[in-house]
This record gives sequence, structure tokens and C-alpha cells, in this order.
Amino acid sequence: MSSKLVDTIAAIATPPGKGGVGVIRLSGPKALAIGECLTSKALSVRKAHYAYFKDQSDDTLDTGLAIYFAGPQSFTGEDVVELQGHGGPIIQDLLLKEVIRLGARQARAGEFSERAFLNDKIDLAQAEAIADLIDSATAQAAKGAMRSLQGEFSNKVNALLKELIYLRMYVEAAIDFPDEEIDFLADDKVHKSIKTLQVSLAETIKQAGQGAILRNGLRLVIAGKPNAGKSSLLNALAGHDAAIVTDVAGTTRDIVSETIDIDGLPVHIIDTAGLRDSDDTVEKIGIERARKAIDEADHVLHIIDASESGVQLDIGSNNTTLVYNKVDLRAPTTQTGLRVSALTGAGMRELKEHIKDLAGYAQDSETVFTARRRHLTALAQARDAVERGLDQLTLHNAGELLADELLQAQNSLNDITGEFSADDLLGEIFSGFCIGK
Repeated sequence: MSSKLVDTIAAIATPPGKGGVGVIRLSGPKALAIGECLTSKALSVRKAHYAYFKDQSDDTLDTGLAIYFAGPQSFTGEDVVELQGHGGPIIQDLLLKEVIRLGARQARAGEFSERAFLNDKIDLAQAEAIADLIDSATAQAAKGAMRSLQGEFSNKVNALLKELIYLRMYVEAAIDFPDEEIDFLADDKVHKSIKTLQVSLAETIKQAGQGAILRNGLRLVIAGKPNAGKSSLLNALAGHDAAIVTDVAGTTRDIVSETIDIDGLPVHIIDTAGLRDSDDTVEKIGIERARKAIDEADHVLHIIDASESGVQLDIGSNNTTLVYNKVDLRAPTTQTGLRVSALTGAGMRELKEHIKDLAGYAQDSETVFTARRRHLTALAQARDAVERGLDQLTLHNAGELLADELLQAQNSLNDITGEFSADDLLGEIFSGFCIGK
């Protein structure tokens, strides 16, 4: 699917703010001409040229390196030029304006990666892995994204597609030659092939599920009455003072969030205002926000002060774990739930293991690639189509309906790598990328 685009795009490829180096990236048919005009040099392929970057008045805007990557041997598959100057925002803005004056246009978010996809340099799953790599919240998530970027997820999907296509060919050949003496649909070969395909799909779905956990993490809300030790527990899990802790009930009046790494699992922990009846206007707003956070949580830790004989609150969520805090102040009881002390660290290891279990996270994830919700949906659709096809074959010996279900499964898998993807889906995916990537 070669790109038919003829314009040249440009963007600042380094993060906003001050830094030692700032990079402006160009891609398209005018990239080389613009680079040579700015530097007054003939740029050789894959060679770093030290140059003065000058504007139309021959005033020097900046100095740095210019590197030319000739298409199709570049990230986008087009001619690419990178201008590596100093990292000041004013300098970068002036240089970008000059690049645009010379014939480039400002790139949209994700447009460089989109062009790489359109020019068959990467597939859609690999393109999404670029954004996942940038957004990784843990080292394990970064490793998983890199495995996806290197094609591990795509290779598994392509292997499934190969099985599906071979099976479809066999089934459709049997349909096309119904007068043969042997009923090819009735033999064990088709049934065995479908069963093998189902096993492969189940394994890939399991791995993709772990990949989605690595990418998305777990949204965990800490809730309970005032002074139950919610903020202390957040600080203990985070390993630093993320929230203010005092003996005054109702200290936390707003949402306090922190992303932590539990053995490679990203956990987005949200500390909330203590739940109680209050006439304080500000505290009431905090309690309303706490209720909203509970509604949106993947799971809630209901914190109870173990040193008191308090009654459990109606948190308003079925996905709740009771956690008795301050156990260092009270002898063990028969109460059901986890027992911890944010002060001494007692029970914290067990709490972290519980959090991993909630997410279904397997720490041994050295072979896991990152995946997205849409990937899991597509895999589930393919699995369901194959299952329906097997039913059609087993119950009705309906080869045509089996072939149709296998085609539906194939189309679902094609959505993952982008073999056949609607333009609106591509727009939605790439719009979430960084500008300059």
C-alpha cells in the first residue's frame, strides 16, 4: 500500500522545553532540497554534516548536524532529513518556521508513523507499538512494546492467518468439487485443523491479554473513612510522600494519583477523600470526586482502621478488597481481609501480590508483547467465528457456512495488522501519537 502523498511534512521531534539538543524532522519529496537550502551544503546519505542553519536573509538561526536518509531506506520510506540543533524552544520554533516557509507543512500527530505504515515499512500493530513504547510506565511495559515493534505480535497474527487461509482453501476446494467420492468435509483433517487453530488462538489471546495489562496497567482506588490510613498506604506503596498525612480527619479533600511499578505491572493508584457525611463545601466536593473515582476504578481497596471497631462502609463497588490498616496497633482478629501496616510495612508484600492477582498479571513476562483493547476484541471475534464455523460443520455439515465464518475470522485478524483497515480507524489510532513521531 504505497503512499501517494506528495507533500513534505515537518515537526519538532523532541519534547517541549529546554534541552541540550532539539531535533526537527522532515519527510517527503522536498526534504533534501529544504535541508540543503538551510545548510548551504550537499547532504550525503546517512552522513552527519555540521552546518549553520540560515534563513532567507542569510542570518544564522542555529548550528548543528544535518543528516539525510534517502527513501525508501528510511523510517517513513520517503526522503527524511533530521536537523539536530540546540534545544531551546525559541530556536526550534524559528527553525521550524523557516522549514515551513521553504515548502514543508506542519505534520499532524503521528503522521511520520502513519507514512511508515502506508509505505509498508511497518504494519499497524508495530505502528501502535511506537506510541506504546513512548508511553511505557514500567521497564517491563517498555520491553513488551519493543517486542511488538520488532514484530513478535504481528508474527503471531500472521501465523494464525496462515493457518486460517490454508483451512479456507481446503474447505472451499471441497465445496467446489462436491461430486468426488470422498467427502473431504467429513474427514478428520478439517476437524483437527480447526481444533489446532482454536488452540493457537487461545494461546495468542492469553499472551495479548498479558500485553494489554502491561500497556494499560490497573486503575486502583483507595477508599474508606477519614483517618483510616489511606494516604499513608498510598505513600507506602509509592515509596515516597505522594500525599499529605496528618492526624486531622479529612486532610485529603481531592484526588491524589500516583503510578507505581509492582514487579513490572503499572498500577495507577488513586487516593480519595474520606467517605463520611460532611457540611464542609470543599470536603463534599472531594467526597463526590471520590465516589466518581470508585465508579471508574478497575478495583477498590476499602481501607479500614484495624485499631478501631468501625463498621464497613457501603463503598458502592462489587470489585472491592477489604484492607485492615494499622494492624501494629491491634492484636490479630478473625476479620476477613488483608492486614497491613503502612507504618511498619507489615503485610505490604502480600498486598502487592494481591494487586498483581487482581490484574491477572504474570511476572514471568519476558516473552509478552504489548497489546491494545482493539487487538483483544479482534482476536475474540476471530475465536468466536471459528467456533461458530465448527458448529456449522459438526451439526449441519454446512461447508459454505464454515467457509464464511473462516473468512470473518480472517478479516478480524487482518484488522490487527492493518491489512484491511478503514480510514476512520487509522485516523483514530494515529491521532493519539506525539507530534513529530
